[in-house]
Amino acid sequence: MNRRLLAGALLAGAFATLALLSLVWTPAPLEQLDIAARLQAPSAAHWLGTDHLGRDVLSLLMRGAATSLGVASLAVALGALVGVPLGLWAAARAGWLDELLMRGNDIVFAFPPLLLAVLLTTALGPGAVSAILAVGVFNIPVFARVARGLALPLWQREFVLAARMAGKGRGRISREHVLPNVAGGLVVQLSLQLSLALLAETGLSYIGLGTQPPQPSWGRMLADAQTLTALSPTLALFPGLAVALAVLAFHLLADGLRERFDPHGEVR
Repeated sequence: MNRRLLAGALLAGAFATLALLSLVWTPAPLEQLDIAARLQAPSAAHWLGTDHLGRDVLSLLMRGAATSLGVASLAVALGALVGVPLGLWAAARAGWLDELLMRGNDIVFAFPPLLLAVLLTTALGPGAVSAILAVGVFNIPVFARVARGLALPLWQREFVLAARMAGKGRGRISREHVLPNVAGGLVVQLSLQLSLALLAETGLSYIGLGTQPPQPSWGRMLADAQTLTALSPTLALFPGLAVALAVLAFHLLADGLRERFDPHGEVR
């Protein structure tokens, strides 16, 4: 049994379950403010304590999981939906079109990912949608390069040559023969990018460029807690731990999937 895959799947599944549950139920209403009960320690009434506005921290963590994981997932989905077809197209066409795409990727990679996200969210304005677009834009060249790298060797394989001799076009061959054979490697990269996108979303929310109040997110919780750590250290501990565990879950999932789908470590 692949223990990394199992551990990653269970941990990621637990976070996903909490995130989905928070959309219909939380231990306390998120809009409920109780200044008299602010900064309380964990207790039977509030399992993880309360924040500076008297809100239940467990409820904020649950809804923050929905926000942070949702933004990260949508950003990675955007990158994959645009980047994978571009990479497959480049591998199928080769020549100057392939070279043009790769040089465009190099230009994007010349910028640090978080700096690029900050620049884009600053230009677009703060918010969850801006964060999705900013993080998604950087994921496009990542998936394009991975898809191209995995697909290129397949165009020399016998089953692709046979499909070409049968009269199938390059686009059809990419869909029917190449994509199914690179799907495993792309799934591994998807898991890795989810962890990076989650960190990017947390960072953008922390500096005020991502999800905006009153919508909870793990990054916003860390930002709110930074001036209160002396009074209530758990305010920063719990969202920080949630981010660390979620990133660990996606990395374990990626390692487990690599062992299953890509044993030779061909993901780039």
